[in-house]
Amino acid sequence: MVSPADVPAIQVDDLVIRYGDHVAVGGLSFEARRGEITALLGPNGAGKTSTVETLEGYRSPTSGRVRVLGLDPGSQHSLLAPRIGVMLQSGGIYTGIRPLEILRLFASYYDNPVEPVELLEMVGLADRQRSTWRSLSGGEQQRLSLALALIGRPEVAFLDEPTAGIDPAGRQVIRRIVADLRDSGVAVLLTTHDLDEAEKLADRVVIIDHGTLLADATPAELMSAGKGDDIRFGATSGLDCGSLGDHLRASVTEEAPGEYRVATAATPATVAALTAWLAERNEPLADLRAGRQSLEDVFLRLTESAEAAREQSPGVAARRSSRGRRGRGAA
Repeated sequence: MVSPADVPAIQVDDLVIRYGDHVAVGGLSFEARRGEITALLGPNGAGKTSTVETLEGYRSPTSGRVRVLGLDPGSQHSLLAPRIGVMLQSGGIYTGIRPLEILRLFASYYDNPVEPVELLEMVGLADRQRSTWRSLSGGEQQRLSLALALIGRPEVAFLDEPTAGIDPAGRQVIRRIVADLRDSGVAVLLTTHDLDEAEKLADRVVIIDHGTLLADATPAELMSAGKGDDIRFGATSGLDCGSLGDHLRASVTEEAPGEYRVATAATPATVAALTAWLAERNEPLADLRAGRQSLEDVFLRLTESAEAAREQSPGVAARRSSRGRRGRGAA
């Protein structure tokens, strides 16, 4: 007999979502488990929002199958809703209501809610319980939105950009709460553009682009791919890459302001030579990833490769050729 703990909390099987002729999600499959934080990542227009809205029961798939806690989010939404928590980035809250009032209102929808005052303390808003929603800062509104998602003790939590617009202290509070959710057995599906946050928090990372799956693995697995192929480090922008390259006998490129890549294996001798070169010029070393990519490195490599592949696809080439012929005819 299969235990409920062995069944994924979220299952997406060959999901397709179309808006007219536009394919927002094209055959996407992945799973998310209880007691894990799964980060769903992708550039704007990747299909993240469409996917999550389908899992929440607010959108119907064109084809394919999704299940949350074994239930169909669309046809069984009334059964599923009390068991999930949904954190939106904005909207849906009366601007004149006070945090304690809205938490008490939401608590009335559930059989066993978290005590509203306790929840306000948890998200660091105990001293703002009598302020109106409109008077809260953007970061405080985000924390209250998280509290509303958690009031019903969800088994699955959908968190959309939970730390957007929040100061560093507030981000630490939210990251701790999300980690505590995971440790208590909740399945957390997190969407974020903060790849550093995903790297720190997520147990599993799903990267999509144009509605298709690019990667599904742990952060460590993704970041260790190609281990030993290069050295990446942060320093002052505008270093003399030619001089450093001659010193290391390897190509050095500044891939972004203050972010460098050395195209050689991360041997102890090479790392020592790099740090010595910087020390001679009194240049600070902000970050050193010897033979290890950041999640941002992986994300950019995968999405750029996918974009290049689309540019070379026969369909794209044919459409460009057709537009060119129409343009010449018009001229």
